[in-house]
Amino acid sequence: MSVMKLGIGTYTYMWSIGFEGAQPALPMDAIGLLAKGRDLGVHVVQFGPNLALDALSETQMHEVVDCARSAEIELEIGTRGLDLQHLRRQFELAARLGCSLVRTVPELSNGEVPCRAELQDRLREVVPELDRFRVRLALENGDIPAQDLADTLDALANPWLGVTLDTANSLAIPEGTRQVVKTLARHTMCFHVKDFVVRRVWHRMGFIVEGRPAGQGQMDLPWILEELKSARSGANAILELWPPEQAELQLTGALEQEWAEQSIRYLRQFILN
Repeated sequence: MSVMKLGIGTYTYMWSIGFEGAQPALPMDAIGLLAKGRDLGVHVVQFGPNLALDALSETQMHEVVDCARSAEIELEIGTRGLDLQHLRRQFELAARLGCSLVRTVPELSNGEVPCRAELQDRLREVVPELDRFRVRLALENGDIPAQDLADTLDALANPWLGVTLDTANSLAIPEGTRQVVKTLARHTMCFHVKDFVVRRVWHRMGFIVEGRPAGQGQMDLPWILEELKSARSGANAILELWPPEQAELQLTGALEQEWAEQSIRYLRQFILN
């Protein structure tokens, strides 16, 4: 079992990178993200579809690889979907860049969530490509029930296929974090550390889910890490943040930067690599 490493990703800095409806004047680019990783002293950086590596030019790609290598940073790729041709391109890119893991959100091309049978059929098509490129594919939990994900992976029983365990995403189903961790720990190849609070609105008829810096929300990180250790998970831990929007985009970005530093300091109590 490999030792868990601490990392950041493009969803650590979603506001700073920018997205439709929230474009900073000077958006963080791939080299800027790697510089953040170096300054924070982490050894993994995961690039998601909000700053996709396959959108870079060859020159930019070489710059990213050189920067990561000089900072002793391991690269991981994040994408969306289950389309075989798209995933094959991601695996090819991973092999080129020396990435051992591709994370994907398991959804169909129209954005719909696949039923259990369709998910299994799609993954069965992908398995030969994983063997060919020797890349792990980690499906992120969220809109698919944790037990369905676990049953699908049990049925396929391929060592290159597993889960990206996110501590908050399954609230959308809804499923509690403890239930999800208990169900998916043995399949976990990537751990998205995302702290949050769930609180009632003032009239008590409903709830608000809001992000927090790691260690300042309701996530029981020591318990989760113990579960992953007991399951002999070889996952890296990637910090993700949900900072609430502030009055100005610049202030939201500044809060995000502050939360990232606070979170990494907290996580260093548990993850030394």
